[in-house]
Amino acid sequence: MERERREQRTRRILAAVLGSLVLVGSLLAALGWQWAFHDLPAVPTSAAELWSTRREPAVTLMDREGHVLAVRGPLYARAVGLDTLPAHVPQAFLAIEDQRFYAHDGVDLRGVFRALWVNFRAGRSVQGGSTITMQLVKNLILTPDRQLRRKIQEMRLARQLENHLTKTEILELYLNRIYLGARAFGVEAAARRYFDKPATELTLAEAALLAALPKAPSRLDPTVNLAAAQARAATVLDAMLVAGFIDQAAHDAAIAEPAVPVADTSDPGGTAIWGHAFDFALAEATGLIGDEVPDLVIHTTLDPALARAAHDIVEEVLSSEGASQNAAEAAVVLLAPDGAVRAFSGGRDYATSQFNRAIQAQRQPGSAFKPFVFTAALEAGYDPSSAVWDEPVDLEGWTPQNFSGGFRGLVTLQEALKRSINTVAAQVGDQVGIDRVVEVGRRFGITSPLPELPAIALGAAEVNLLELTSAYAVFGNDGARREPYFITSITNSRGDVLYEHETAPAQRATTAAVAQSMSTMLQDVVLTGTGRRAALGDRPAAGKTGTSQSFRDAWFVGYTADFTAGVWVGNDDDTPMDNVTGGGLPAMIWQRYMTRVHQGLPSRPLSAPAPRTRSEREERLAAFYSDLSASFSAILADGSSPNER
Repeated sequence: MERERREQRTRRILAAVLGSLVLVGSLLAALGWQWAFHDLPAVPTSAAELWSTRREPAVTLMDREGHVLAVRGPLYARAVGLDTLPAHVPQAFLAIEDQRFYAHDGVDLRGVFRALWVNFRAGRSVQGGSTITMQLVKNLILTPDRQLRRKIQEMRLARQLENHLTKTEILELYLNRIYLGARAFGVEAAARRYFDKPATELTLAEAALLAALPKAPSRLDPTVNLAAAQARAATVLDAMLVAGFIDQAAHDAAIAEPAVPVADTSDPGGTAIWGHAFDFALAEATGLIGDEVPDLVIHTTLDPALARAAHDIVEEVLSSEGASQNAAEAAVVLLAPDGAVRAFSGGRDYATSQFNRAIQAQRQPGSAFKPFVFTAALEAGYDPSSAVWDEPVDLEGWTPQNFSGGFRGLVTLQEALKRSINTVAAQVGDQVGIDRVVEVGRRFGITSPLPELPAIALGAAEVNLLELTSAYAVFGNDGARREPYFITSITNSRGDVLYEHETAPAQRATTAAVAQSMSTMLQDVVLTGTGRRAALGDRPAAGKTGTSQSFRDAWFVGYTADFTAGVWVGNDDDTPMDNVTGGGLPAMIWQRYMTRVHQGLPSRPLSAPAPRTRSEREERLAAFYSDLSASFSAILADGSSPNER
């Protein structure tokens, strides 16, 4: 009996102890679970949710051929599908990062135990056991914390992620979001950054070099430490051989000719000559799609070679001629016939000043505005041979003076334009009506305020270089107006199209006959007038000089059959230059730049006929006979003599 009582007491004690242990174990398990998973984030249930997760704001500027010009923020690119890549690209990453990717459920226990054993023997952490899925979780869902608790969370979330996504979706996400150094995320961005090609064209050696980078993207950056990167790429190729992804011949060939990155032709910070272009593109994009999309790839109409040429020639001319003439700044705009902004220079040094003189500066065009006055006159019944008196003028107290200080008497409209005679432009503007002149300017695309004042006939209103250049393009396009544009499309890095430029039909700004008459007159400005320094040899060109009051602004705007370009020269603080006119530095810059722009292009005639070259005597006779003809026409019209009128 006593023995039975002792056994029962022992069993009760053991039961109590076991119960306590179970209770303590349950409590510890609960506490452990709470410790490990209390802040566990939810796992996205679709791949789409992970494409934009933790994507830092970034804007990529592309040229007209699709090449990267500059990047602000991380370098992303369009997402590439697994089926579009050469097989050796994903295989390179699988071989070095996760050979059993298609065999495990997100956690490779064999790999974990192998890494633990290797690290134990080494006495330090030399090998990781993370699968590609775990790396994706660490990079896109968790923080890159090396603590044990984070590793446990990583493993649990990796298994959950594999329940929601296919292996293909996981591998595609990994290849498109992995950081590969030099601010490049994903194989497409890295392929373009290091090899200036799309990921679809990567060779085996190039793929191995990219697959070498996730281990230590900064330390192994091939643009900084090429030898270390190539050594790691050789390890990748060895792993690919062992895994059966490549044969010995392919392995040996890639080892013999390791990949070497090309020179980086982009400007990652968006500075230097692309700074003004970047700011302009970003401002235009904000106007088109708003500012709520942080990840943009802006495709532009920019030709980088022509943009560099604009920048170089401005610097070349101002460095040699600017200081002596107190001219510190210049801007250039180049337009294609369809309105595409092919190139521009917003100033000499973006680092010193971000102000874009080609787009933002509002300056007086001076005589460069006269073509719109004379267009209004042609529309009102004048013709290029119409005679007008160059004589002192008083328009309600306003007495404009000619640059020469003298007067030429009776002149034709064509002569008045080519010699930039102020008194004639002022009279013509007054006779046809300043309201009509303003209306012509509006039709030609000038959107800056144009006050209806007499002085506007001599360019007293402020305009910017882009709109003035675009307005001149109307003359070369036979009176058709095309809106200038800089952005062809906007996408995000996944390739989703957010905006695409649609070519609108040209708007009729004036008749073809009027535009061609003006174009003939503007050719005469270049051939024998104030714009002679802009002549392009045997290539027909047309244009007009402009100089604002006290030499504060100097312009030359003109066109060929292929391009329209405008040049402004002046000082940011509006101080006068030393006798710089539109026929001086601006015409010089225009001539040098357009010569460069047209290299390799055949000489083509303008649509308007070339002007008839006249001597000064012939010009005077033409004006005399034109005036005589007008007088007789008046007599025949109402029977009165000119003197009586």
